[in-house]
Amino acid sequence: MKGALFFDLDGTLFDTREDLASTVNHVRSDLGLSPISTAEVISHVGSGARHLLKGAIPESDKPFEDLWKIFSSRYREHCCENLIPYEGVEETLEELSRRGWKLAINTNKPRFAVDPILEKFSLARFFGNAIVAGGEGIALKPDVQSIRECALRLGHELSSNDWMIGDSWNDMRCAENAGVRGAFCRFGFGELDGAPFDLEIFAFSDIPDAIENFYHTSVLV
Repeated sequence: MKGALFFDLDGTLFDTREDLASTVNHVRSDLGLSPISTAEVISHVGSGARHLLKGAIPESDKPFEDLWKIFSSRYREHCCENLIPYEGVEETLEELSRRGWKLAINTNKPRFAVDPILEKFSLARFFGNAIVAGGEGIALKPDVQSIRECALRLGHELSSNDWMIGDSWNDMRCAENAGVRGAFCRFGFGELDGAPFDLEIFAFSDIPDAIENFYHTSVLV
């Protein structure tokens, strides 16, 4: 029985590392601070903007709200400069739709960046209104509210046939909290930090067969 697939964005659908690092370093420059490495920036990605800015700009004594204004302005300028979809994303989403899966996005990334990114690569058509992102007043992953709201927008009732697909511990904890399956994307840049998962994904194009083979193997076992 087909269910719904809830996709993370950074490190799952797109490699966004360069634009995130560039934006953080623009903010650091605005504050008179020296740049830091892409790896250092990315080590703070995945748990929302507050965590990112606190971790990547620890020298600043500005309130989060002030840093956020600078960051959001800069990220609007740079969010679509260098990012690329992972190989096979569009074709794989087409195949998943063809096979009868419902598709949605559950991301902690701010909504003002999510929309132009999806539009740039003509991927919004796969998800319709079923997109939950940062800045919407909804508790973010790993809070279960995020995926419940995503399912509501999809017109879907969550079940164990559904999957949260992502590259970070908060994706897998969100799956656990919601009682859905977790597919961990090894090709991404997030950290697992001991979170449980049901399936490992090594390339985006593996998703359709990997998920369906999971059910087949479970039945055989």
